[in-house]
Amino acid sequence: MLGHSVDKYVTGRLLDTSNDLRWSTLHAERWSHMPGELPSLTPRDTEIAVQLGGRTFVERVGDGRRQKTHGHRGTIWLCPAGIEENYINIADPMVDCLHMFMPAHPFEQTMLRDLDIDPARCELRYDVIPQDPFIEYVASRVLDEMEHETAAGRLLIETLGIALAAHLVHRYSAATIRIPESGDKPLDRRRLERVENYITAHLFEDFAVADLASAACMSVAHFTRSFRAATGRTPYEYVSGRRLERAKHRLMTEDTPISEIAAAIGFSSQANFTRAFRKAMGVTPAQMRASAQK
Repeated sequence: MLGHSVDKYVTGRLLDTSNDLRWSTLHAERWSHMPGELPSLTPRDTEIAVQLGGRTFVERVGDGRRQKTHGHRGTIWLCPAGIEENYINIADPMVDCLHMFMPAHPFEQTMLRDLDIDPARCELRYDVIPQDPFIEYVASRVLDEMEHETAAGRLLIETLGIALAAHLVHRYSAATIRIPESGDKPLDRRRLERVENYITAHLFEDFAVADLASAACMSVAHFTRSFRAATGRTPYEYVSGRRLERAKHRLMTEDTPISEIAAAIGFSSQANFTRAFRKAMGVTPAQMRASAQK
């Protein structure tokens, strides 16, 4: 999944991208923007741009609105899919900015399936947001995952994508939208058992939160809350822990190269695996193996 940024940010420089991380509900890019006027564009994805540092001045016109913004760390520009931006001018350099793209089709699926809201009623505003702690939190987790891949990062990003979609609809819709309330009733024993069996059978495969929700016969949003209520952990935390525990067992009982173990549990590099393993276990994979051989 790619955002529309290559066609839009012609004066900028791409610093990092989530392209190789196989995310499905959200795509992220980190850009450095130089001063200049950008081309008119009608985006196919909903874009949330979060300034990460410094100060800038941006003028833009879209949806019949002209906005002049003195940007700073935490300033957010929201551009919904399908709304033409007629004019954008970046007057001062924006040295670091995170752009998150939510594709229109999965976004609509989230509205219908997980929030029980008609997408036709969910027209987001073309807006500038001085500060939003939740969006900043999502941005920080996305950045962490881009910089330091974890054992179940896809599950994390999918969960964040669903939560971000709900937040945008609740806070920044053109019409007042009421997010349906649902209790945090834990998964019952049989549903939880089906989910755990699915995870065990597919532990090292590239499955999604939707696959776990399907095993429980629930919507993704409802499943995520109920799973946490039952286990005390999010699906991401649970699967990540299971994968790293399995890696620990292999390190202590096999002579398989660490690079092969890293690849087997879904890491794109041994360095990323080492970083995540040390964070979870307190030692590197090599140190774990050495301790088992004493």
